Amino acid sequence: MLNFNFYSPTEFVFGKGRAAEAGHFVKKYGGTKVLIHFGGGSAVRSGLIDTVKKSLGEAGIPCCELGGVKPNPRDTLVYKGIELCRAEGVDFILAVGGGSVIDSSKAIAIGVPYDGDFWDMYSGKPVEKALPVATVLTIAAAGSEGSGDSVITKEDGMLKRGTGSDLLRPRFSIMDPSLTQTLPAYQTACGATDIMAHVFERYFTNTTEVEITDRLCEAVLLTMVKETPRVIADPDNYEARANIMWAGTVAHTNLCGVGREQDWNSHGLEHELSGLYDVAHGAGLAVIMPAWMEYVHDHNVMRFCQMATRVFGCQMNFEDPEATALEGIHRFRVFLKSIGMPINFDELGAKEEDIPTLVEKFGIGDGTTGGFMKLNKDDITKIYKLAAHASL
Repeated sequence: MLNFNFYSPTEFVFGKGRAAEAGHFVKKYGGTKVLIHFGGGSAVRSGLIDTVKKSLGEAGIPCCELGGVKPNPRDTLVYKGIELCRAEGVDFILAVGGGSVIDSSKAIAIGVPYDGDFWDMYSGKPVEKALPVATVLTIAAAGSEGSGDSVITKEDGMLKRGTGSDLLRPRFSIMDPSLTQTLPAYQTACGATDIMAHVFERYFTNTTEVEITDRLCEAVLLTMVKETPRVIADPDNYEARANIMWAGTVAHTNLCGVGREQDWNSHGLEHELSGLYDVAHGAGLAVIMPAWMEYVHDHNVMRFCQMATRVFGCQMNFEDPEATALEGIHRFRVFLKSIGMPINFDELGAKEEDIPTLVEKFGIGDGTTGGFMKLNKDDITKIYKLAAHASL
């Protein structure tokens, strides 16, 4: 196990009806003028925004609003948010929504106190200052409610890039699983896939003797394998929703990743897909992750055998470990298909002829990338081709 620091300052406020406590917690963490940032009309139609506003009013905290966040959130709305916050004297941002809304809120939080272009922080510049952010979570997926990460799409060129800092970790996150019960099955499945991807990016490691975090990763994965089909079949299953929502948080606070080398190439490869085609992030991951696994599995066959046996119930073939590894990858893809996810380019709406564009946008030039197995442009091209032609 590697040396590590673990810092997770977010206060998690979990359970039914707790959005009505938003004002109390904003006041607790020093907010005096709040931007309520949200996505489409569902947060308004459901009454959630009114609940949050009423709570803020009862706490004596004024607010302004900015809706319109899209999946794969855009820089153009971030600029509007920065301008609004400066004009209104906002000192606290409350994201009401899922990962896209939270990512956009974090970007606004970076931009308000920064003299330059907030995109600098999505181009490699460290985050040095940010307004405090909090969340009222409506989708179990990205884990943004407990992480310091943010991903934004720049509309000029449709570049999808990320940044991260402990300054972006939410002060508090209100998590009511019942708010996710109205989600369409496809959106629920996309979220579940993203949660599993956050774990797999940490699970496939070259670091040895990390049994505790291996077992934590496997616990989250097994939870998702059990609970996702339950909520697809019964969207009103509160207990299954609750397990999934907390799994999403555990998956991405880095509790499952400390002390170990990690690999985020699958996310990087997917970001180019959702940047170019504007597809759901989880759907893109469903296509990319098994293809990445197929390509790199022989780098450490026994780690893939561990996944196959511990997570997907495969029998270990000691005479042919590779067969076990490949069976585990196959069962992962079967699971994704069973919950309604795409498994290849055609099903996703991507085009094989765009692979050179995807590779170039990935942007490693003649270098390499990766924590588990180093990949060059030729490797990345081959993974995209595996993803293009995947089948069960």
